[in-house]
Amino acid sequence: MSGKILVSGLIAFTFVFALILYYFQVFAYYQRVDSLDYIKVQEKEVPIKNYMGIDSKTSGLKLRGCFVADPKTFNQLIIYEKGTPLSAPFWFRCFNSDEIQVDLNVGKAKAFVAEENEKDGIDRIVAIYPNGSGFQWRQLNSKYLD
Repeated sequence: MSGKILVSGLIAFTFVFALILYYFQVFAYYQRVDSLDYIKVQEKEVPIKNYMGIDSKTSGLKLRGCFVADPKTFNQLIIYEKGTPLSAPFWFRCFNSDEIQVDLNVGKAKAFVAEENEKDGIDRIVAIYPNGSGFQWRQLNSKYLD
């Protein structure tokens, strides 16, 4: 009889631990950032509207952002060919990394290095569509991707 109690206790503990771990990975470490009026892209301050973003102090790679900007402000900037958006938590619906990646690959969107080595070995990347929809994220520096 005591073996059943021990096994039931272990299963209950594992279940509760898994729920807590899931919560911390998906929800707890993210903070919303919704008050940006501009972003800095290659030393140029680009005015933006409707910014919705998330970030975290626990990892430099957790930044995701969605915004609207005038695509003409990006005309003179250097295009980045290795833009690879990382996935966002399911609840941050405005950022679809798979869709952005496909659009970058076929040329529907253009990526730019907003800031190289913003954090040690991590670049901030911005992607912009012709209609002005924009996205930003951080990814490992291109020297680590080769």
